[in-house]
Parts: sequence; structure tokens; C-alpha cells
Amino acid sequence: MNTLLHFAIEHWLITLSVLGVLVLYFVSCVYIPESKVGVVVKRFAFKNLPPGEIIALNGEAGYQADTLAPGLHFGFWIVQYHIEKVPMVRVPQGELALIVAKTGAAIPPGRILARTVVCDHFQDARAFLKNGGEKGRQLGVITAGSYRINPALFTVITSESAPQHGLDPRLLRIQHVDPDLVGIVTTLDGIPIEANEIAGPVVTGHDNFQNSQAFLDAGGCRGLQEQVLLSGQWNINPWFAQIEQVPMFEIPIGHVGVVISYVGKAHLDISGPEFKHGDLVDVGHKGVWGKPLLPGKHPINTRIMRVELVPTTNIVLNWATRTEAHHFDAKLSSITVRSRDGFAFNLDVSQIIHIGANEAPKVISRAGSLQNLIDHVLQPIVGNYFRNSAQDYTVLDFLSARSQRQGEAASHIEAALREYDVEGIDTLIGDITPPESLMKTQTDRKLAEESRKTYEMQEAAEKQRQQLVRQTSLADIQNQVVSAEQGVNIAELHATASVKKSEGEAASTRLRASGEAEAIRATGQAKADAYQAGVNALGPDVYGMLQAFQIIAEKNLRVVPDVLVNSGQNTSGVLDALMGMLTKQRASLPGAN
Repeated sequence: MNTLLHFAIEHWLITLSVLGVLVLYFVSCVYIPESKVGVVVKRFAFKNLPPGEIIALNGEAGYQADTLAPGLHFGFWIVQYHIEKVPMVRVPQGELALIVAKTGAAIPPGRILARTVVCDHFQDARAFLKNGGEKGRQLGVITAGSYRINPALFTVITSESAPQHGLDPRLLRIQHVDPDLVGIVTTLDGIPIEANEIAGPVVTGHDNFQNSQAFLDAGGCRGLQEQVLLSGQWNINPWFAQIEQVPMFEIPIGHVGVVISYVGKAHLDISGPEFKHGDLVDVGHKGVWGKPLLPGKHPINTRIMRVELVPTTNIVLNWATRTEAHHFDAKLSSITVRSRDGFAFNLDVSQIIHIGANEAPKVISRAGSLQNLIDHVLQPIVGNYFRNSAQDYTVLDFLSARSQRQGEAASHIEAALREYDVEGIDTLIGDITPPESLMKTQTDRKLAEESRKTYEMQEAAEKQRQQLVRQTSLADIQNQVVSAEQGVNIAELHATASVKKSEGEAASTRLRASGEAEAIRATGQAKADAYQAGVNALGPDVYGMLQAFQIIAEKNLRVVPDVLVNSGQNTSGVLDALMGMLTKQRASLPGAN
């Protein structure tokens, strides 16, 4: 009986012990969701944290360095531990987050940001502290993603929380350098720039300032940098570097760019002993680069370099009131000269020059800029030449022989410009403004001369007119003479024709008369022979009477009147005559029977 009771008691004790252990075990169990991080706070321990420390690495009371990952964790007794479940840190795409460490080693003097240590992107607080992580603002950043970061050690600044820390949320966006732009970088940490320098030299291995620790380890300087950022996206800590975007330097067609660098390698002249008015250096050195930039867009850091544009086409410069589109001649004006005869007058001059691409660096090295070349070289050369040469000629020489003066000027100025590595293409003399008094005299003289020429021309014209009238009259008379001569010829021809016609008619008449005479003669002879034969046959008296009766018959001669009126006392004879005449007339009418 005692044995059974003892066994039962032991069984219950074991059961109670197991239940107690299970209860205690489950009481010490902690569950961390997937989107949370468990921050462990130890309420009490046998050891306390060293002074100045806030994170426990060796089981001291307080915030523990290690966090709890999502899942089920045991052994964290509710009496001894307090578990804070905080959200994971999420950094959106296109942004980055800044980190501030609440504890760690002190940042060395001369630096403003804590160096980067291996700590799994600030997710391993123990590694951060063990590896010598420094307190304060960190060089390292975290990019887009989710992170289990212990908020007891690190403060994470995202674009959402940036205003709470006095930051512009736009600073936490990834730096985007647009095409055709260049990013000029100014770093805020590093060693000081050397004396007599204005920018930090180029260092390698920092992935375009994205690895700030590598930049510092390579000896990068704080301040303006020689290196620039080109088009792209860059994860750059805004506490470490600031980016200013400026347009690329564009060199248009027909120009070259001469670079004057204020930084770079040690100055080393490459111009040679023949060039004694300046010096040239290789690309990347401090000074005037001997190789010009060709047309196009170039990523030039305009904070440390100056690019002087030099036209390689012909440049026209006017010493006159007008200016060209390039405005290099804006300060030039008409040249006032004094002639040999003491007159002062103004000249408008145009000078055409050309600067070769390979000669452009020499020109800039000598003069500093193209405008300086024009103001301090071309203007004195051209102006003084015309002032000096004008004293050898009169005003009228310039007016009457301008092309000759122009040729002399072009030759002289071309030779002078050659000494400055500039090619003189041509020199042109424009308007000449002589003195008004001289021009009035010349004008009066010219007007008098023109008047004389006018009178001479009018006289010549009058003589020509008279000559023309004379010639016209002679021509008219000549026409009449010709007409008369032609009339005489025609009359002679008509007369000859008439003579010929008369001669023909006379000949014809003679022939006709001869023929008729012969015919008459023959007829008469025949009639005479017939008459003689009749006389011989009938005798003269009878034949004569027959001839008379024949003639009366042939000529229808009336021997007896148609009406015979008797002149006696009886009146009936008259009436009979009248009746006979009426009867005859009716008988002669047409249709009478």
C-alpha cells in the first residue's frame, strides 16, 4: 500500500514538474511576425553596461545587440526580458536611407562622417560594434529593400522621416544625371585640399563617389572635385557629396575649344623653344592644353576649367559703325587719320583673319582670349598702320587710288599678324569721309568741269545737228536730182519708144498707102479699061448716059420730088400734095400694109 502511494506521489510530482517546465517554457516563448524585428531588452543581469554604452554585447542589462528574426523564439522569460516588436526598415525603389549610429567609437578629428565597417548593411549590430563602428552619421547608406535593423543602435532616415530630421526628402533620391548634363561633385569629407589647389585630384576605386569609404581610403580630398559624373543614376550619400548638374560644354561647327585648366598634373611646357610668348601643356596638366577640343559636346568641369571658343572660319572685323554677329568688333570704330596735306578724315576698314585649329592654343596662350587678341593686337596694328601711312598721301590719293592703298595695307598687316600665329586674309577699305571743306572745293571744281563738259557736249551736239540738217537737205536735193535724172531717162525712153512707134506706124502707113495706091491704080486701070471698052462698044454718048443712070441708082438720088405742088390758081393741088405726104408717112410706119 505504501509502495503504491509512494509511486503515485512520484508520478504526480513528475507530472507537475513536466507541466511546470512546459508552462515555464511556453511562458518564455516569443513569436516575431515576418514584417517585424524583435528588439531584446534585458531587465536585469549580474553585469551592468560600461559607462557610456547603450548596447549590451555580453549579456549586460539593457538593450541587446542581437535582434530576433521572424519566427518562434524560446528562453526569453517574461520576468527577465522585454521584447519590442518593431517594423522592418523598408527603402522604396529609387531612394536610399541614411544611418545614424547612437553609439560606437568616436569619429577621429578632421572627419565628419563615421567610417564604414562590415556589418551586413547595419543589420548586424554586434559586428558593427566589434569591428570598430563609429557613432554619428555614417558614410554608408542602404539602398532599396527591406532590412532588420536594431533601432536601439541605429536611426534610419528615409524620405518619409526626413522632415523630422531637418532634411529635404529629395536628397534621399538616387542622384540622376540627365543626358547632355554633367555632374560637378563637391565632397564634404576627406583630407584638406593642398595649398594652391582649387579642387581635389582624381582618385580611383570609389565607383563614382558611391563607395565613400574607398574614396577616403584612397586619399580623396574634401571640396570641389576634378572628376565629374556623367549621365546615369548614382547612389551617393548626400552627407558625403553634393552634385550640381550643368550642361555639357558644346563646341559648334566651325570652332575649336582651347582648354585652360586651373588644376591637373604639374605644369610641363611642350610648346618648344620657338614659341616664346606663352606655354602649352599636355591634356590633364595645369595650363593651356596644346590639343584643342573639336566640335561636339564635352563633359568639362567648368568650375576648374575655362574653354575659350576660337572660330576656325574667316573672321570679319569692322572698324566702322556696324558690327558683325560675333560682336568681337563691338569696341572698334572708324579710324581717324591725317593726310600729308594736313586734312583729318575717317576711314572705314574691314579686316578678315583666320586662325587655324592647331594654331588656336598658341593664340590663346599668347593673348589669353580672342577678344584680347582683337583689342590688344589687331586694333593697334591696323589703326597705327593707317595713321602712319596716311601721312605719305593726300586725301585725294586715298580717294583716287583706294585699291592701291588697300593692297599696300593688306600686305603690311598680313606680315604683322603672321607673328601672332594669325593669318591675315584681306584688308578692305570701306567708306572714306574726307573733310567737308575739301569736298566742297572738289565738288565745285567737279561741277564746273562737268558744266564745261556739258557745254562742249551741247556745242558738239549742235554741230552734229547742223551737220545732220545739211546732210538731210543734201539728201533731199539728191533725191530730187535722182528723180529728175530718172525722169529724163524715162522721157528719153518714152521718146525713143514713140519714135520707134512712129517709125513703125510710118512704115506701116507707107506700106498700106503703097498697097492702097497700087490697088487704086489697079482699080482705076481696070475701070479705065472697062470704060474704054464701053465707049468703044456703045459710043461715048450712050455709054456716058448709062454711067449717069447707074450712079443715080447706086446713090439712090431723087430725080422727081415725092410731092409735086402746082403753083396755079386752083387750090386742090396743095391739098393733093398734103394727102400724098400723109399717105407716104403711114406707109413708112411699122406694121403698115
